[in-house]
Amino acid sequence: MGDAGNGTALPDAAALAEAGLRLDVDGAVATVTLDRPERRNAMTFALWRTLAAIGRSLPADVRVVVLRGEGRSFSAGIDLKMFSGGGGFPDGADAAATDRFIAELQEGFTWLRNPEIVTVAAVHGHAIGAGFQLALSCDIRVVADDVKFCMKEPALGLVPDLTGTKPLVEAVGLNRALELCLTARTVLADEAARLGLAEIVAPAGKLDEAVDDLVAALLAVNPGAAVATKRLLLEAPGNDLAAQCAAERREQRGRLREMFGGQQG
Repeated sequence: MGDAGNGTALPDAAALAEAGLRLDVDGAVATVTLDRPERRNAMTFALWRTLAAIGRSLPADVRVVVLRGEGRSFSAGIDLKMFSGGGGFPDGADAAATDRFIAELQEGFTWLRNPEIVTVAAVHGHAIGAGFQLALSCDIRVVADDVKFCMKEPALGLVPDLTGTKPLVEAVGLNRALELCLTARTVLADEAARLGLAEIVAPAGKLDEAVDDLVAALLAVNPGAAVATKRLLLEAPGNDLAAQCAAERREQRGRLREMFGGQQG
C-alpha cells in the first residue's frame, strides 16, 4: 500500500468530486469524506471504485484513515437510481464476469483491513446497506447518538456483498446477524453499542471531537507495535491457541529486533 511503494498516484480532485468523495491527507492521518449530501451520500459504482483507488495509493506514512459522511447522514446505501434500466448491473448470466465485477467493487472495502493502517468510521445519521458495510469494514466505529444502522439488501432482493457479512457475524454472532439482515430492521446507537457494532458513542454535536480524541490516542502508540498488534488480532479468529501463541512469538521477535538491534531471524 502507498504511492511510495507502488508508484500509484492518488485520485485527483476532479476524479474524487465525480465519484462523490473528498480526500484530505494531513501527515499520518487521511480523511475520506462521502460527499453527496444532497443524496444522503448514496453510493455508486464510481464511488466504490474510487475508494479502491485511494486504498491502492495512500502515502506510506499514513497511519490512520477516518471515513466520514458530509451532511445529515453517513450514507443511505446504494443509490437507488442505479436500479433504473439496469444501472450497469451485470445480469449474473456470465458467472466469471459477474464475479470479477463484484470483486472490483469489494476492493473499495477490503483495503480498510490492511494492518499498516487503523481505520475509523465516524458514523452519524443513516448508515444503510452499503453504508453499514463500509462502517463494518473499519477497525473502530465511533457513532453519534442519532445513528441508524440497517442491512437493507435482502429487502431489495439482494445480499450484502460488499464484505460486510463477516465482520457483522464476528461482531454480533450468527443468530443476531440473521435477525438483523433478514428483517432489515434499524439498529439505534444504544443497541449498536450493546451488540458490538459501535466502540464509542458520542452526542451528535460531539462526534468530530470524539474522533479527534481517538485519532490522537492511536497516533500516540508506537507505529511498528500498532501494525504488528493489528496483524495479530486479525489472525486470532482463524487460529487455535497454539497457532496464535506462535504468531505472538513471531511478532514479538520482530519488535525485539527493532528495539534492541538484534539481527537473528
